Amino acid sequence: MRVLVTGLGTFWGSRLAQQLERRDDVEVIVGLDTHEPKLPLERTEFVRADSSYSILNRIVQATQIDTVLHTHLITDSTRLSGRAMHEINVIGTMNLLAAAGAAGSSVRKVVVKSSTLVYGAAYKDPYFFRESMQRTRPPRTRVERTLLESAGFLRDFAQDNPHVTVTKLRLSNVLGDDLTTPFSKALRSPFVPEIFGFDPRLQFTHEDDVTGALMYATVNDIPGIYNVAGDGTLPWSEVCMIVGRPRIALPPILTGLAAEPLRITGIELPQEVIDLLRYGRGVDNTRFKRAGYRYKYTTAGTVDAFARTLRLESTIGEKHPHYRYERDVETFFRHSPAVVRDPG
Repeated sequence: MRVLVTGLGTFWGSRLAQQLERRDDVEVIVGLDTHEPKLPLERTEFVRADSSYSILNRIVQATQIDTVLHTHLITDSTRLSGRAMHEINVIGTMNLLAAAGAAGSSVRKVVVKSSTLVYGAAYKDPYFFRESMQRTRPPRTRVERTLLESAGFLRDFAQDNPHVTVTKLRLSNVLGDDLTTPFSKALRSPFVPEIFGFDPRLQFTHEDDVTGALMYATVNDIPGIYNVAGDGTLPWSEVCMIVGRPRIALPPILTGLAAEPLRITGIELPQEVIDLLRYGRGVDNTRFKRAGYRYKYTTAGTVDAFARTLRLESTIGEKHPHYRYERDVETFFRHSPAVVRDPG
């Protein structure tokens, strides 16, 4: 396999590249991003590119990539402005698919990491969304609109290129030891926000299952759209109880305005998260299990593992040293004759 990973400078891009490096059947790994990798990599070639991936067509042609792993769809709207999010999610995806579908392209598989945010969260929603179901209300947030727009490009690409295996994974709320999300920030704070009068049922996926799901889709041919989420749901009150955090109630009216003071404590609640704290959301995960994937964690297991991490951190502090990418150092380790290499 010759794999191109977008978003190499993100948590997911770096972690997936590490996983790919461990496989003997992966010959070439090329990673694109505007930022350096988050984790140390040995075989992956890092190419700094603009957020729209305008250079991608040239890279695909030069390296004869056959598999594209698109990890760089932004699903956390607290990270970027709406304009930057549109540049990455919409323009970046459009350029990626244009390169993959160009005449004579070597690409035969495209795997996209998306989010269950595409379903929204509203009072008329079903208990569980299946892959074939649509959201019940039009999107209200920028992140949802960009994800739906990129989904349209991917759908058209799959129809126009039947020779390419196209897989999209819609991930539910993710928790883990190493990942920072609006939910993980909220659950790490001294007081966890809730909306007065609401106790929504939520679904969580462990970061290891996200990595496992993306790797499974990369090395197996399973075209289509799949929900990725741990089995079961939990009331938000029970999630807070498991992690041992007291709750602070926000008013059901003008909730976003009332949540603004929480920014001082590092908690940001964008509209899509407020909607989840009001109505919740669950997705049916059976289709991906029928495709052969086996989850390591349920929703309850994911929350429990996160709670153990919080207790450990409160005892011994943060455990992971910060990695800083330096091109000269990486070049030395990869190419210097002074480095003793494993003959096997």
